[in-house]
Amino acid sequence: MMSLLPTSISGHERTSPSSMNMKPLPPESLPKRWRGNDFLWCDQPLELSEESGYESEGEKRNGNSDNEQQILQSYRSRDNSNGNEETSTSDCIDSLCYLTEKSRFVSPKLFGFFQSSLPGTLRGCHWVLLYSTWKHGISLRTLFRRSENLQGPCLLIVGDMQGAVFGGLLNGPLRPTEKRKYQGTNQTFVFTTISGEPRLFRPTGANRYYYLCLNNCLAFGGGGNFALCLDEDLLHGTSGLCETFGNSCLAHSPDFELKNVELWGFTHSLGRST
Repeated sequence: MMSLLPTSISGHERTSPSSMNMKPLPPESLPKRWRGNDFLWCDQPLELSEESGYESEGEKRNGNSDNEQQILQSYRSRDNSNGNEETSTSDCIDSLCYLTEKSRFVSPKLFGFFQSSLPGTLRGCHWVLLYSTWKHGISLRTLFRRSENLQGPCLLIVGDMQGAVFGGLLNGPLRPTEKRKYQGTNQTFVFTTISGEPRLFRPTGANRYYYLCLNNCLAFGGGGNFALCLDEDLLHGTSGLCETFGNSCLAHSPDFELKNVELWGFTHSLGRST
């Protein structure tokens, strides 16, 4: 059992209608319904308010019910002439209810990809936003601090200015080491959407350089290059071919400017965490 950091969510535990029907998906492939040209879904990530990143007292009292209604309304407003398309879109709508806050990056398609990629124990969990540069400022130290009460996997999602979304799975809490000491397990992975479709890179077995937590950087992989490395101000990063994951460059260029950084934790209920 773990205790996540305080979030803006309050009230009774919610159970999504789709959680009872969720089935594990093949770990290395996506369902065909997400590959069809005739599948309808909103490709734009959900945007946060242009106002302050902190929620109002009214939002705290009502939880995220207003946000969820807005999400549902925006997707239901799209007309679907095909019954199968409507069912698939409905599944994606319901899946976004697992996010306790809006994401700058996570679309229904990307969420579905993660459901087939995350460890089985995390499927069906609520996603809790631990850190976002949009809400909490630009600081790697703050990102580490906001993960300190987390006992379990956490998902780092970042993006470059050209629209690629990428990141990887880590283990919380994220604790920087003074010396260059790798952490993580063979469940660690990195991913990218640079080719349009999300793509996953799992450890190749070449080494155990899963990720580094240092005071001045957070980096995935080793052997040749880092698969992904973020500097301490969370403004710039690098990505390259890496022996640990056998990945290509995750961003549009080896050196890139970060658009935003998000760190997500997972809980089976909103009342208690595991």
